[in-house]
Amino acid sequence: MKGREHAQLSALDSAFKMTEVGVIPEDWEVARVGDEFLIQLGKMLDSEKNTGVPKPFLGNRAVQWGRIDLSDIGVVKMTPSDLRRFRLRDGDLLVCEGGEIGRAAIWQEPIAECYYQKALHRLRPKHGYNVTLMLNVLQRLASTGFMANFVTQTSIAHLPKDKFEIVPIPLPPTRAEQEAIAEALTDADALIESLEQLLAKKRQIKQGMMQELLTGKRRLPGFGGEWERILLGDHVKFFKTGSNSRAELTNDGDIKYLHYGDIHTSHRVQLDARATSVPEIEKERVRNLDRLESGDLVLVDASEDLDGVGKSVEITDVSDLGLVAGLHTIAARFDKDILADGFKRYLQFCPEFSSPLKRLAVGTKVYATSRAHIASIEMCVPGIEEQSAIATILSDMDAELAALEAKLAKARQIKQGMMQELLTGRIRLPVESGKLKVESAEANMDRGT
Repeated sequence: MKGREHAQLSALDSAFKMTEVGVIPEDWEVARVGDEFLIQLGKMLDSEKNTGVPKPFLGNRAVQWGRIDLSDIGVVKMTPSDLRRFRLRDGDLLVCEGGEIGRAAIWQEPIAECYYQKALHRLRPKHGYNVTLMLNVLQRLASTGFMANFVTQTSIAHLPKDKFEIVPIPLPPTRAEQEAIAEALTDADALIESLEQLLAKKRQIKQGMMQELLTGKRRLPGFGGEWERILLGDHVKFFKTGSNSRAELTNDGDIKYLHYGDIHTSHRVQLDARATSVPEIEKERVRNLDRLESGDLVLVDASEDLDGVGKSVEITDVSDLGLVAGLHTIAARFDKDILADGFKRYLQFCPEFSSPLKRLAVGTKVYATSRAHIASIEMCVPGIEEQSAIATILSDMDAELAALEAKLAKARQIKQGMMQELLTGRIRLPVESGKLKVESAEANMDRGT
């Protein structure tokens, strides 16, 4: 027993007990998955041996956490026996046997008829264990690494039926309490899903706005006339960039060092070196590099996919330590009377900028671009005032997206906390007069109940 669990049990005293699934209330039990659910693997896929009528089926990739991805449904031939054994019905819990082991979703009949393949376990309750509760139990077991104790590792990791059957799970004593826990967690999931949908909608709106404003299809009020065609090479200065790897970077160096990974893996289009955690390096290692200024554009010079070619961030502020561009980057300073600060960060979304870079990119597994490629681009740009107006609109939309992303991250964090408390009985959800009442287990003990 771990020291932390000892401390938890000591604090909760006699109202709780230590079990295989951790500390749970005295009136809860520990069951095995096989005790509470009928488990059946799906149909083996073999194009040469499968016979019968073609039917839609779900594979491993179609089962995501808490949802079924209907865009990933295949077709397989099924015999009359297959049709009886593998047909899904409303409320079936599907669990990934391989891949992200334990990932699960409930089948709620989004289409009238469907089956499932052998990479999935189908769970049906034997004694009424709430499937939504089981879905959340699996998510917690997977996120804590507990499920890994039952994985069989051959060429690939998988969760065989005999191992899955003996996985221990908490068993609240009544269906009412199970349903109460499931309902509370479902409400948390509903909030997360609504935020995800809103975020996706806002991103689509922004994408559409960029397509119109950055191509001149839509002009803002007060602006008209033709855009000017420029050759970028006539209006840019490139700076020498570093070659230092991640291993050479620290958190207490002499100067900020912008590594390509900080651009490639980020969704941001601007970088404030004061507010953002950018690694540092000793000045001695980069003494021959030019210092970046606000308004400079830093691009990655290589990407594993063409969509990443031209990805960049615009520097909006520089740390007191200073900032240099590092490994696999291209640092560019454009004439400010040609490209306005704020507008440059959206160059990567301008078709006249991104399309030539993708066309000129060299490589197979990794696509590379260069300073020469950037300098060779000819494109039409609006006047400085119109650029600034476009940048303000898009920047406001970015701020709204960032706020939604933070809200979504918070909602997910809260859901994790709820699972920790509810699935261990630290917070109890009794049903009183048809309504859920949240009570702390510790408060119950303080009252002597």
